[in-house]
Amino acid sequence: MGAAHRWVKTKTDYDRNGFVVIPDMLSQEDCDRLLVEAAEIGRGNRGAVRGIAKLPDNLDDTEVLSRYLTVQFPHKASELIRDEFIAHPAIAKVLSHLIGPNVKCMQSMLFIKPSGKPGQAWHQDEHFIPTRDRSLAGVWLALDDATIENGCLWVRPGSHADGVIYDTAPHGSADFDSGNHLTGTPDDADMGIPVEVKRGTAVIFNGYLHHRSLPNRAPAGTFRRALVNHYMSANSMLPWDWDGRISPTRDMRDIVMVCGDDPYSWKGVDDITYAFLRAETTDLDDPNHDTTKKIF
Repeated sequence: MGAAHRWVKTKTDYDRNGFVVIPDMLSQEDCDRLLVEAAEIGRGNRGAVRGIAKLPDNLDDTEVLSRYLTVQFPHKASELIRDEFIAHPAIAKVLSHLIGPNVKCMQSMLFIKPSGKPGQAWHQDEHFIPTRDRSLAGVWLALDDATIENGCLWVRPGSHADGVIYDTAPHGSADFDSGNHLTGTPDDADMGIPVEVKRGTAVIFNGYLHHRSLPNRAPAGTFRRALVNHYMSANSMLPWDWDGRISPTRDMRDIVMVCGDDPYSWKGVDDITYAFLRAETTDLDDPNHDTTKKIF
């Protein structure tokens, strides 16, 4: 199959199923470098991450990383992630085929997920990051082999197709972190399918796709690490208030261009977001607990 034919099939599969799996998006060396960087972020040796303090130098990487579940916006603390892995050439190439020639990034997440840590309940990324043209795409980069045992992604193929953002509600389960879960969808009873992938693989999924992950139930000292970036067409403005942290806006401009041109470059680029630790659990016994509250 020729390269052009492969890209047509990849785009067709993405449009039909809401996700595609692309092996070897990152090299093994890329993965190694990102794992070293994850440990340095966890030690407090990179830029500021709210919730992370400088750790003693005598801790090994396993001891360091076992403390954390997820770092939000690691590219704001790590030059390596910001300069080399947001607009990685292989990522830019595939997104230019799936989204269009002009692509920008607005968010990154570094999932550490040590054994015993929870997953995320069913959700849609566009619920949190709204676009004007339904172009949001997550690029989930496996830094370890992702398996059912250690908490790989699960998806409901085709669940993006109706273009509906569904309501959410508290999930009431210790299996998942502080976020809510989807409710009232036609697929509430659908358990979805696991997406087990090898290290270096990318799972690229539409912002409307229903997806989740389960806890890491692998033996102690085991991780399911992944770098996840969110992208969209640069032709669309981004009406994102960053979960209520900033005033409502027609076009949030804290972005990184990935490929092509920025039609709104005359607006400039802002520095709004910052790196912080994601909340892990909710106090399910507290009747006043609000699972929609975000940490700052």
